[in-house]
Amino acid sequence: MILDLPDTSTQEVSKSLVRLRESGGAIALGRVLTLIISAEEGESTESAIEATNSASREHPCRVIVLARGSRSEDTRLDAQIRVGGDAGASEVVLLRLYGEMADHGASVVVPFLLPDTPVVAWWPGSAPAIPAEDRLGKLASRRITDATSAADGVGALRERLEGYRPGDSDLTWSRITPWRALLASALDQPPYEKVTSAEVTGPASSAATDLLAGWLHAQLGVPVSRRIGGFGVRLNRPGGPLALEFDQNSTAVLTRTGQPDGRVAVRRRDVAACLAEELRRLDDDVIYEKALAGVAGVDRTEVSE
Repeated sequence: MILDLPDTSTQEVSKSLVRLRESGGAIALGRVLTLIISAEEGESTESAIEATNSASREHPCRVIVLARGSRSEDTRLDAQIRVGGDAGASEVVLLRLYGEMADHGASVVVPFLLPDTPVVAWWPGSAPAIPAEDRLGKLASRRITDATSAADGVGALRERLEGYRPGDSDLTWSRITPWRALLASALDQPPYEKVTSAEVTGPASSAATDLLAGWLHAQLGVPVSRRIGGFGVRLNRPGGPLALEFDQNSTAVLTRTGQPDGRVAVRRRDVAACLAEELRRLDDDVIYEKALAGVAGVDRTEVSE
């Protein structure tokens, strides 16, 4: 069910939510968190809502979408409420803000926060330099950005480190979870040799590749080089390297000296899968922070900026 409320007020939207709850059942029961999606006009709010609907099957929540429109238009609020099949396992409150109201999203969203539940803020497109100091970020215990969606993903990672506060995370971190799992699993198998250096290869603009390199540098404490090319990781050890790359079928291939190649089917993770992973934990992600810091220690001399 979709209910449109053009040129409305927060009070009227709240009343409409109550009426929908009374007529259609307790649609807000069992919600485990409030997810706020913050986007500017022109950024794809619909794709963010679709990803949230999919993730909500694991994390039922109230979704509040703040879509900031033109500041030059007359001040008004256009709202839309989605429940049932149009909202996955959530209820979606879409708030389009125009005029002066576009700069006061944090105040507009307060009446719709579920009581006694954690608040998560997500910027699927452009994000503030310091999310925790943003007025919307101050309402949330967990703040999710996406460096991959930035025009300069590598530069965005540097900004994430400079503005990092406990509770921050980024979907780029979730995107490399399968790669990290494969490498960690391979290092847990014999021969148990110390890694002496590493090389990570990927497109020059790939924030995910840089973050993976930062993670290796932080966790292994060895020199890591960042190179341009197709995706691949090479961990150098005294007895021979351990290499991870993808073949023409997008299958991950693990190569180790003296052992048969290991092949693992790894699907590219979509935004919904990454978001679902981020919502599984609401505490501080210390490893992510260390990976961000590790990016600064990676040798990028062969990567053109």
